[in-house]
Amino acid sequence: MSEVMYVTKETLERLKEELHRMKSVDRPAASRAIAEAREKGDLKENAEYDAAKEAQGMLEAKIAQLDGQLAMARVLDIGSIDTSKVSILTKVTITNLKTKKTVTYQIVGEKEADLKAGKISVNSPIGKGLLGKQKGELAEVQAPTGVLKFKVEDISI
Repeated sequence: MSEVMYVTKETLERLKEELHRMKSVDRPAASRAIAEAREKGDLKENAEYDAAKEAQGMLEAKIAQLDGQLAMARVLDIGSIDTSKVSILTKVTITNLKTKKTVTYQIVGEKEADLKAGKISVNSPIGKGLLGKQKGELAEVQAPTGVLKFKVEDISI
């Protein structure tokens, strides 16, 4: 994973807290589970031991992944955002030219995307299609259902 991951300060703090919990709470719990299972006898036929070892392996993989993400994280400052064009952390109001439906999305990093909250990833088809567009411009987005055309109505923070 060599891509820079853009996040807000709040998301960075949440990720750090999650990593801390995994290292300080979940890792010792996994070690205790393995020790308890080991005490129950023959390891060759001990399904509880195998399950505990597998859970520990999955936890270590998650910790390594989160460590990597934090190493590539770059915090974005909302105060330095240029609202003359669509960029990460801007809120963009668009109108679908086919359905005439108007929606507002905030363009965010991959980790913060939440469609129900109106946050779409900068790496999503719509996010990619809107990047760099200015108010009044048309954006053609290649989606799985075909080409969607949007008009950028407004850009704000």
